[in-house]
Amino acid sequence: MILIGLGANLPSPEHGPPQATLAAALEALAAHGAKLLRRSPWYESAPVPPSGQPWYVNAVAEVESALSPQALLAALLDVEAGFGRVRGVRNASRTVDLDLLDYRGLVTGPGEKPELPHPRLHERAFVLLPLRDLAPGWRHPARGETVDALIEALGRTGPVRRLP
Repeated sequence: MILIGLGANLPSPEHGPPQATLAAALEALAAHGAKLLRRSPWYESAPVPPSGQPWYVNAVAEVESALSPQALLAALLDVEAGFGRVRGVRNASRTVDLDLLDYRGLVTGPGEKPELPHPRLHERAFVLLPLRDLAPGWRHPARGETVDALIEALGRTGPVRRLP
């Protein structure tokens, strides 16, 4: 299973609001060698850390790809750039954010590119809640914990809501 985290809180001039932009980014991944298999429901979440930014739209997608983890990460970054993502200040607003969360259970060390599973995946309700909807039996490859146990360990999940 290859899992991609999706997030955005700014509209794209070409694709419109964040949800539409993220849907278009998923479609664009196919041209980069990653075919969409399934997507979780959409969620909205408050910015982390709290700020005056607009709320984020988030989801998790499962893709199929023959690309290596490194090549897939490069494809994600290329799609982000094509959709107007400008990297600068950490936690800044963005038109699109695509994170490689899990690549077939591969575990790599800190500093390796990509670091797998995503190093902050287990700390993010806006990732774990849609992940549970998509793959309720998923286990963290390095920790061995279920997605439910990771959500429970977060305690209060903060302002994260499933969109209708």
